[in-house]
Amino acid sequence: MADIESLLKESRTFKPESDFTRQANWNKKKTNEYRKLGETNPTKFWAQMAKQNVSWFTPWKKVLDWKPPFAKWFVGGKTNVSYNCLDRHLEGENSWRKNKAAIIWEGEPGDTRILTYSELHREVCKFANVLKSQGVKKGDRVCLYMPMVPELAIAMLACTRIGAPHSIVFGGFSADALRDRINDAEAKLVVTADGGYRKGAPFALKATVDKAVENTPSIESVVVVERTKQPIEFRTGRDIWWHEAMAEASTKCAPAKLDAEHPLFILYTSGTTGNPKGILHTTGGYLTHVTTTFKAIFDIKDDDVYWCTADIGWITGHSYVVYGPLAAGATTVMYEGTPTHPGPDRWWDLIEKWGVSIFYTAPTAIRTFIRLGDEHPKSHDLSSLRLLGSVGEPINPEAWMWYHRVIGGKRCPIVDTWWQTETGGIMISSIPGAVDTKPGSATKPFPGIEADIFDEEGNTVKGDAGGFLVLKHPWPGMLRGIWRDPKRFKETYWGTYDKTYFAGDGAHRDKNGYFWIMGRIDDVMNVSGHRIGTMEVESALVSSPDVAEAAVVGRPDEITGTAIVAFVSPKGTTTPDDALVGRLKQHVTKEIGAIARPTEIRFTNALPKTRSGKIMRRLLRDIASGKEVAGDTSTLEDFSVLAKLRESDED
Repeated sequence: MADIESLLKESRTFKPESDFTRQANWNKKKTNEYRKLGETNPTKFWAQMAKQNVSWFTPWKKVLDWKPPFAKWFVGGKTNVSYNCLDRHLEGENSWRKNKAAIIWEGEPGDTRILTYSELHREVCKFANVLKSQGVKKGDRVCLYMPMVPELAIAMLACTRIGAPHSIVFGGFSADALRDRINDAEAKLVVTADGGYRKGAPFALKATVDKAVENTPSIESVVVVERTKQPIEFRTGRDIWWHEAMAEASTKCAPAKLDAEHPLFILYTSGTTGNPKGILHTTGGYLTHVTTTFKAIFDIKDDDVYWCTADIGWITGHSYVVYGPLAAGATTVMYEGTPTHPGPDRWWDLIEKWGVSIFYTAPTAIRTFIRLGDEHPKSHDLSSLRLLGSVGEPINPEAWMWYHRVIGGKRCPIVDTWWQTETGGIMISSIPGAVDTKPGSATKPFPGIEADIFDEEGNTVKGDAGGFLVLKHPWPGMLRGIWRDPKRFKETYWGTYDKTYFAGDGAHRDKNGYFWIMGRIDDVMNVSGHRIGTMEVESALVSSPDVAEAAVVGRPDEITGTAIVAFVSPKGTTTPDDALVGRLKQHVTKEIGAIARPTEIRFTNALPKTRSGKIMRRLLRDIASGKEVAGDTSTLEDFSVLAKLRESDED
């Protein structure tokens, strides 16, 4: 089988603005020094970062204990994530942060709350005491199933304060999915809310919890936040109102001195089929990784207002809404609702209203706004922005350019970041002010990260070539295993190459050493013997002025092996007809060659996506092949999209 071929050629390069470079936390000189240290001695580099960015109660005795595939970082060291996110900002030379906004929160209906660092500290201590009063001890698991409200961040930090690992389940999962995750983690307590707001209406959460915990023998208590005031069933003896418990709780709770390898959280990721995987992250290494990358990649300053749009139920929310920003003493924005309620300019209104200076979002959101039209962001003052970021999947070059031009006003650097739930923190990204960027490329690995591209035999691909993205050296934020399933951990991540983590993504490295992420290996198509990544064909389609968003899959073909099928969302003013099909096929041929020309193009107003915004190409492959949709669909955002796609197939 040939290496993955890269057909899309991108020659545009953007140098950092000199004004940005002058003030950058990591300028070119510092970045090069760190990169050199990371290449020659990654363990020493991360030890230096742990000293700079994390406060320790007890110093470590050994930086890394590596017995493949199991790693321990900062062995013997003791710290606490809650202490690092809160207490140290209230002490000594940082005590001025007491009255600095830690969290700026806005609910979808427009209600707002601002929690300073001292207020957040008080609330976290109180809820830590509530947990203790319910019998939660160090090592007990706590499940959080909540809307995007400040109480979610408070509950996370309270868990870390007493050493109770949390398992956050996104507030859109079904009762069955919630039950399975509770039972796998054997959680002792659930924190939830009566509901939340989405698309202009309240949605229920407590009823889902009630159904789930009918079959969860480990659950002893359910703490309920009153958010929407909708009627709920309340079971005396099991259910506790958050506000009532907090009213009686002490504001004093000393942070537990936890081993660096103490479990911090379990986060479940869905496989394409089968049981979800409980990804385990621990304390000291994870905190070092997310704090270091947050400070360097987002160039955080004390007067910045930072907004990552991810839901905290996903890893991006864990690492870059809560833990990274708060450990760095930043102001982080949380928004409860959807991007387009009550109108398509809601996000741009929030940026203008709160003076957001750093904005981190997903390509799928960017493409949605492209489809809605430039007039919405242009009707708002976005001049507070100074840095943009992209996360979640590869960003098409044309979406990158729109983001740069329309949102960033051609002045904001863009950090395109690659990482995974399993990696804990960002692995490949540009450093703003130090690295030239190319639209669509995540540029180079972060210092201390040894990423490479292998062929099937496990050899490094040479020159301008593509293959399988791997990580050859342990890193501090890495997963420590799959909860209670070491066999699956070894087979899933370490079974392909010896002592090497296989990410499951394809990538291409260009002549400048820049990495171009080409998507999941499952999404690589073998067309007439050529291995082509779906991302490149999608990028070619999106570069057409007629297309807002596209997803490409392969279906079996007797002649070519695989036929390329494209699902395309046209821009609002474009008529989806046979003439457009012809134009788009011609456009792809012109952009990347006849080998990538789609056999079939289907038009759709929406694509099937997970609740975190990733396109579910697996479902599209089933539809393109005329099969019944199979496998796990619990993360699907809108089931009506599937029905509409099936109808279009029957037309």
